[in-house]
Amino acid sequence: MNRLTPPWPVLTERLLLRPFEEGDLEALHEMQSNLDVVRYLYHDARSLDEVRAVLARKIASTAIAGEGDGVNAAAILRETGELVGDISLWMVSEGHEQGELGFVVHPAHQRRGYATEAARPMLDFAFDTVRLHRVVGRTEARNTGSARVLEKLGMRREAHLVENEWVKGEWQSEVVYAVLAREWAVEQRRHRDRGEGSSTIV
Repeated sequence: MNRLTPPWPVLTERLLLRPFEEGDLEALHEMQSNLDVVRYLYHDARSLDEVRAVLARKIASTAIAGEGDGVNAAAILRETGELVGDISLWMVSEGHEQGELGFVVHPAHQRRGYATEAARPMLDFAFDTVRLHRVVGRTEARNTGSARVLEKLGMRREAHLVENEWVKGEWQSEVVYAVLAREWAVEQRRHRDRGEGSSTIV
């Protein structure tokens, strides 16, 4: 497989998606050190030095060329230039043409639809460019906000795994959502028919 990269930058109605940069350190630290944000993630609140190392990995995650590769996108609010979210796509299986979508939203910008808006062009990239057959989204069962985002994207809830992982000193449950390439094509047509706009390349 060739190295596949989103054609940055990508514009949505309110956001600009681009690769992560060194200057994103402070805003990323605000996300990854917030106890509410990391409550249902695998990692605990991170120090500035820990986030600096994470940012270096995000900056390096710019293309998908095979299994295990991923792309991280910084979601920037066009009106103010603020980093409001972290959107990612990973190829979890090349043979099965399957990817996984991930997203985290800055605590000051939650509940405004930014995760859904930023995830749409990432799913376009997954299906139109990487040519994946299926993309999944996983979240802890109590994380109703993330579940709502996946549902707004038209993803189908496929599983509720009860106490399947021991995380942060407790048994946690997981819900799994998924969408197929052909289902995403239908969802995008519905999205356009509702007049909700689409992503553009600049």
